[in-house]
Amino acid sequence: MVRFAFTLVVLLVFRIVSYIPVPLYNTAAIDAMFQQSGNFFSILNNFTGQALQRFSVLALGISPYITASIVLQLLQMVIPAMKELAETGEAGKAKINRWTRILAIVLAFIQGYALILGTSTGQGSVFHYRYTGNDVLGHIYMAITIAAGTAFSIWIADMVTKKGIGNGTSLLIVAGIVTSIPTMFSVMWQYYIIDKTNGNWSYVWFVVITLLYLGILLAVVFMETAQRKIPIQYANRQGKSDANIPMKLNSAGVIPVIFASTILSIPMTITGFFTQNVSSGWGYWIDQIFGYTNPIGFILYVVLIVVFSFFYSFLQIDPGKIADNLSKANAYIPGVRPGEDTKDFVAKLLFKITIIGTVYLVVLAILPIVTSAIFGLKGAAGQAIILGGTSLLIVVGVAIETTDQLETDAEQDEYKGIFG
Repeated sequence: MVRFAFTLVVLLVFRIVSYIPVPLYNTAAIDAMFQQSGNFFSILNNFTGQALQRFSVLALGISPYITASIVLQLLQMVIPAMKELAETGEAGKAKINRWTRILAIVLAFIQGYALILGTSTGQGSVFHYRYTGNDVLGHIYMAITIAAGTAFSIWIADMVTKKGIGNGTSLLIVAGIVTSIPTMFSVMWQYYIIDKTNGNWSYVWFVVITLLYLGILLAVVFMETAQRKIPIQYANRQGKSDANIPMKLNSAGVIPVIFASTILSIPMTITGFFTQNVSSGWGYWIDQIFGYTNPIGFILYVVLIVVFSFFYSFLQIDPGKIADNLSKANAYIPGVRPGEDTKDFVAKLLFKITIIGTVYLVVLAILPIVTSAIFGLKGAAGQAIILGGTSLLIVVGVAIETTDQLETDAEQDEYKGIFG
């Protein structure tokens, strides 16, 4: 209960800080940019709980840290020395984590500086009218402030992970998304019920989309709790054993959707800093390639979810470690030889399970996009449906993971009470 209360207080502090504006900045500059090119920033703005649109000190939030984590994890796959370092125990992991944090802050500074320069392009001065100092120094000062906001976000995420409940990074994203969901639903309510954009069919479409969200909710609850149990037996125990190794059908959770959305948002956001023209020129091609409402961007979004789903599943569950741990515990899987055979068995089973989990993630992630395309929804209504579906998937997935940890913590507290 203490950990739960601590998490709520920390998240509340995080949300309060997200309303602190960047010093010296003239928010009219980014307001003008959002009016011209809101779609470029929709994903990142959604993840930060509208902090980007307010241009607060948490304008980038935890996003640079997610990007840095992806980069470091991918580097471990191509650089053997980094992979060995990550496998050397706590010391190696601590060093990788330190590199991730440094890279995240550097990325935050670069993105923050680009954001400041971009919003000054054709939007008038980015400085508050009271500022009369050097422009470059002012830009650097504001970029450092944004980088400090990301450092604060990383610290908050670590605090939640260590002393609170759930994964701190995921919960910060959820904290941002939850504040954005009412806005999305109000847009749809205005579009269908108040304005009746589709005439008498408006009520029907509103019900259909509501049922779509309900379907996503039920599917996430079912899939995130579904397991495939591998029975195990101990050589030194007589009779049957109820022991097993539980493997979730979706071992990766909602991380692949978060990673895919984040990667697509980076080029879209950077492009939005420098151009708001998506009908021609290089802005058009960036929008076509990375905007997941367009065919190429849609395919790229699906591919990224598939890649990260398999990558993260095998990162979460290491068949080699499972085989080694079973051997050390003098345990085995019935009908499977210990050692390499056990490793291969677990790997093949995990691969098959991950296929199911990946199909589930892809279907739920693209359903809102496909629905929006079928109904011909564009602008704010289309974005509300797409982001609403993706947001619901992330929020419910993280909520279930957090609930599981709460139950685990409660059981541990109960055992402590019994055994002292």
